[in-house]
Amino acid sequence: MIRDRISSYKELERLTDSVVLVYFTGDRPGFQTQMGQDVYDMFVDHLEAIGKVKRISLYLYSRGGDTNTAWSLCNLIRSYCDEFVVIIPSRAHSAATLLSLGADRIYMTKQATLSPIDPSVNTHLNPIDASNKEQMSISVESIKGFIQLAKEELGIIGSEESAEVLKVLVKEIHPLVLGDVFRARSHIRMLARKLLEIHFKGNTEAIEKITNFLCSDSWNHNYTINRKEAQVSLGLNIVKPNDELYSIIKTIYDDISVEMELRKHFNPAEILGNDEQAFYESKRAILESLTFGQYTFLTKGRIAKVVLDDGKRIQIQENRFFENWVRS
Repeated sequence: MIRDRISSYKELERLTDSVVLVYFTGDRPGFQTQMGQDVYDMFVDHLEAIGKVKRISLYLYSRGGDTNTAWSLCNLIRSYCDEFVVIIPSRAHSAATLLSLGADRIYMTKQATLSPIDPSVNTHLNPIDASNKEQMSISVESIKGFIQLAKEELGIIGSEESAEVLKVLVKEIHPLVLGDVFRARSHIRMLARKLLEIHFKGNTEAIEKITNFLCSDSWNHNYTINRKEAQVSLGLNIVKPNDELYSIIKTIYDDISVEMELRKHFNPAEILGNDEQAFYESKRAILESLTFGQYTFLTKGRIAKVVLDDGKRIQIQENRFFENWVRS
C-alpha cells in the first residue's frame, strides 16, 4: 500500500529535489496492462493537487501501450513544472520509452531498459490467427521488413515488380490496414521528433539518429536498450543514480512489485484450494503521489468448481466481474 512507501517517497523527493509521481502498469502473466487514455484525467487530478512546481519526477514502469497517451502525458506533465524528470527502475518499453524521450533527464538503474517504439496496428480488419481465432496485431516494422526483404534479397526494384509485392501483401492484409500501418509509422516518427526537439533544438542529425534507431534500425521490437547504449550510442541525457538514490529506487520497485504480484503467476486452482468458490482481486496498474494518494486499476473475479454434464468431471471456471480504476 502507498502508506508503506511514504518514507521512501519523501526520501526520493529529497534526493531528486522534486515532486514524485508514480505510474506503474503491471505485466503479471494473465493481467498484463498497458498505458491508455483512461489514465489521463487521473494524472490531471494528481497534477492539480501538486500545482505548478520546479521539478516533477515520474517514476515509470511499463511495457508500453498507446503512443498518443505517451505524447499527451508528457505534454501534460511539462505544463505543471519547469523541469520534467523520468526515473526508470526496470522496464520502460515502447510507449513508455516514447514518454521518456520528452524528459529533460532520465535516471536509469543498472537493470533499467528502454526499447524501440515501432507501434502495432489493431483494427477489426486485421487478419485472423487460425490457431486461436483472434485478430492478429500487425507490426509496422514487420511490413517494412517484408518490403525490405523483397528489395534486398529478391532484387525487386522496378515499379512492376513492386506492384506484385503489394499484391501479395493485399492478399493477406486488408488495404485499409496497410494504410493504417503507413500512417502509424509516420505518426510515431513525428511524435518522437517533436519530443526530441525539446532537448536537441535544431540538431536534426541527432534527432534523426535517435528516431531512426528507435523506429526502424533496431529491427526488433523486443530489443532492449540499456543505460550505456541509451547514453553513449543514442546520446540521451541519461543519469546514473548514486548508491543512495539507487537504494531508494530499488526499494520502491520491490515494494510495488510485491503489492502487484508481478512475479506470481495466476493460478486459479491454488486460489480455490479445497473450497467450492473463491474471490480474488488483482492490482494491475498504480498511479500515486504523496500529494493526492493512489489510483489503482483493479480486477475482481470469482473462481468456482463446476460439475460438467457427465456428472463426473469438475472444471474450474473464472469470471471477471469488475475491471476499473478505483481511488484508494
